[in-house]
Amino acid sequence: MSEILKNVDSRTNLVGQNRLELLMFKLAGRQIFAINVFKVQEVLTLPQLTLMPHRNASVIGVVHLRGRSLPVIDLSLAIGMRPIQYDENSTIIVTEYNSTVQAFLVGSVDRIVNLNWEQIMPPPSGAGHRHYLTAITQLEEKIIEIIDVEKVLSEISPLSTELPDHILEDDFVDKLHGKEVIMVDDSLTAHTQAKAIFDKLGLKVHQAMDGEAGLRLLKKLAEQTSGPITDRILLVVTDAEMPKMDGYRLTTEIRSDPELKDLYIVLHTSLSGAFNQAMVEKVGCDQFLSKFKPEELARIVKDRVEQES
Repeated sequence: MSEILKNVDSRTNLVGQNRLELLMFKLAGRQIFAINVFKVQEVLTLPQLTLMPHRNASVIGVVHLRGRSLPVIDLSLAIGMRPIQYDENSTIIVTEYNSTVQAFLVGSVDRIVNLNWEQIMPPPSGAGHRHYLTAITQLEEKIIEIIDVEKVLSEISPLSTELPDHILEDDFVDKLHGKEVIMVDDSLTAHTQAKAIFDKLGLKVHQAMDGEAGLRLLKKLAEQTSGPITDRILLVVTDAEMPKMDGYRLTTEIRSDPELKDLYIVLHTSLSGAFNQAMVEKVGCDQFLSKFKPEELARIVKDRVEQES
């Protein structure tokens, strides 16, 4: 089963071209779901499972794989569907999100497809499993639902938005008065987490759910601003993978716009750190930050303020 991912290295060429690859799979029914291939380490048959006391209801146990212990999450149960009946022939997808590695139990794996981000759309209001989707697409007259894995993981292991006292020093917060930030992400969970940090710092937050909407927002703010937009916008925080326009393409568009090109851009993503550091340099971001690290996000804000002083 791992052979399905054997050409992952060649897929890095897709990034920066507003393209992505999705790994499609089924859970406990006929609906097809997907996640970005860049989040996937391997696909394999379920190894021997060890039960865990006091575990979350969606965690069926732990497997030992390549020298580490990984939680196995019934993805169907985690998004509110019926649980998957599993045995030694069941399939797991090993993924890395936010610098953590976990395995998802799925019903079956279908295939990998190569798409353009313009084919990926936000889920319509009222769509099935709306709370657990970041996007949808259509393939061969079938709707493919792209799961908001960050939401799933945050419910199993809630993330803290607390900041240490030394970060909230009065002189630092005072310097942020009147400053604004742009947050572009297709995950409501990511918006909620980051906004909690920005609110504590006293920053006004403008939000967009995809790269196209983020670019429109920036251009509108530039039109409304009498001086350089950098006097108003402290930084732009963008996810990497989003419907319609990804974060790499958004960065390229910003850098090519005379009124926006000097904005400070932070790539804020759950993708691999080493990979994204290379992409930061390629597309012209100023910083890379793994989700979700409250103190590091606040530190980037602090560093940016000190640069302007």
